[in-house]
Amino acid sequence: MISGDTILFVLILVILVNLARALTALRTLIYIMREAHPLLYQQVDGPGFFSSHGNVVKQVRLYHYLKSKEYLHHHDDIFIKKCEKVRRLFILSCCLVLVFMFAVVLL
Repeated sequence: MISGDTILFVLILVILVNLARALTALRTLIYIMREAHPLLYQQVDGPGFFSSHGNVVKQVRLYHYLKSKEYLHHHDDIFIKKCEKVRRLFILSCCLVLVFMFAVVLL
């Protein structure tokens, strides 16, 4: 029988791997955004997005952009696919964290 500690450890590893995937996809999205959508790049503080002095309000703008699927009206297919990937990875990360919290309560 698998112990509860092993399940929690594996869930943490899966969450960390998925978080790394999400951050990498977000970084490439911001890189693509510089050419595909310069106005949004400036609105989300593109150059300082991952810096320690990044503006959180501007970062939330990107969250709302992805959440409301405003990218579907864009002309660049690569940009649309990358936005969709970041959105799916963010949803997956949230679900994994909820599963982890549920597992902590049960185990």
